[in-house]
Amino acid sequence: MKVLFIGDICGKIGRKAVAKILPELKKELKPDLVVANVENLAHGKGVTKSTLEEVFAAGVDWATGGDHSFSNHKQAEEIYNGDLPILRPANYSAGVPGKGCSLIKLGDKKILLINLIGRVFMRMDYDCPFRKLDEILADYAAENLSAIIIDIHAEATSEKIAMSHFADGRASAVLGTHSHVMTADHGITSQGTARITDVGMAGSAEGSLGIEKDDIIKTFLTQIKYPHIIPEKGKAIFNAVLISIDPKTAKAKSIKPIIKFTEIK
Repeated sequence: MKVLFIGDICGKIGRKAVAKILPELKKELKPDLVVANVENLAHGKGVTKSTLEEVFAAGVDWATGGDHSFSNHKQAEEIYNGDLPILRPANYSAGVPGKGCSLIKLGDKKILLINLIGRVFMRMDYDCPFRKLDEILADYAAENLSAIIIDIHAEATSEKIAMSHFADGRASAVLGTHSHVMTADHGITSQGTARITDVGMAGSAEGSLGIEKDDIIKTFLTQIKYPHIIPEKGKAIFNAVLISIDPKTAKAKSIKPIIKFTEIK
């Protein structure tokens, strides 16, 4: 069984890159499930129904989130409490719209998709992602799961690496998101968990983390915060990982990084 996971899709240029690259990639790789982090989908912050529809139409099956999941307050209730295949981090406080995990059925296979958010260097006081993972795994212990996929959306590399050790042998894959830069540490742990500290992003390849570079440089030079502008055209990068999993054991067999570039006009 194969799962394709796409890093943070950032703005219109990221959505267009996904729409341009993903259909052909699916024909080539034939994944059983395509998941993407979408917390930066709508101009870098949050999601809207229309932007979600774009990436679902391009071939994304399920979406995960992070610290910007609720940046678009007006549509949050409708999006997260509706029937859309989207998660927000499970360790948000009680009472937040939506859900943080889902049991996805693909024929006779069951995939548990879990979305968590880290706490180190993040601006909000989220519940503990480690304890929340224990709770979720206990809730689904009776299920005959073919795979368990975790998106840990976190700032600190140490926290994401710690999560991969904490979930070692209990999850098929622990995939870090948030930094927008793909790390070079992908691999399979001794107990069969695929891991990577950060999957990267789908977005502008010519700025800083998907944002236009000039205002970022001015902010560093002056310590005055300038608006983050996301280019809509130009060179785009598409980062993803393809995980191959044995559905009988839910252990990962391989993890392959995917890096593609395209020109968005």
